[in-house]
Amino acid sequence: MPKVSSVIVPYATYLRVYEPLTAFPEPERGHWARYARRPDRPSHQDELRRSLADLVPTPPVPVPVHESDDAFVLEADGVVCVCPWRTRLRGWQALGELAEDFPLPVLDALLPPVVRHQATRDYERWLADHPDARPWIRTATWQVPINWFVLFADDEREYVRGSADEEPALRYRTPMVQARRRVARGLRALRDAMDESLLIDGLVDVGRWLEEFHPRSLVELDYGGLVHALPAGALEGDRSAADVAEGIAALRRGDEEGAGEAYGRLVERWRSVRDLRSAN
Repeated sequence: MPKVSSVIVPYATYLRVYEPLTAFPEPERGHWARYARRPDRPSHQDELRRSLADLVPTPPVPVPVHESDDAFVLEADGVVCVCPWRTRLRGWQALGELAEDFPLPVLDALLPPVVRHQATRDYERWLADHPDARPWIRTATWQVPINWFVLFADDEREYVRGSADEEPALRYRTPMVQARRRVARGLRALRDAMDESLLIDGLVDVGRWLEEFHPRSLVELDYGGLVHALPAGALEGDRSAADVAEGIAALRRGDEEGAGEAYGRLVERWRSVRDLRSAN
């Protein structure tokens, strides 16, 4: 697979859930079992290329016409787990969030109103027949939401330095039971320390999402294209999950100063990314 240029890689991060095959009803289970044996499964870069290709036509295609039947696959302790792309569902959901990221004139230039309205109507009709639908992948641009770090421990961190033939990468992966336990502990600490906050709201939302999946699933945080937005050397030294864990532990002890120091390190680490986003 050729190396993907950082020029075309969106600065997006991903939170993924990989469910064991037993979590899927037939005939979907059989499809994923056969799919997992394929030697030519598409990669993360392939998913990105397909998404970008839909934006080239005039007018652009904000949401695929058909749902993807692809997935990411991994094997853990002899158990095959899959993370369906569900690109169409994720496209609809992302379309609904665009108004928060762009002023209306810019949004109209990117995606004409008639295109957005048609996609919205299509989603409403589809959702009426699939009220329990949820994606296996969540996406964030120009950041890793702090509440995502709560799910992971520093020793679950995987760093790939990168080379001429390999993209740099930073990811975390943990069993679902650990992720849910950390959400519960984090919420208790935060609620004991403060009445309300966006961090609490975000963690509640992530916790509810995790409850939708099989308890033997795996949860993965992937820095994705955001690795290209981090300064040289910053990726290797990034210990954001450790800082979040230390801050929550300090809150449980009643150590507000220690929690503030951990949060300060986190803010300083991500300052360059925020500045780059503002520049763009």
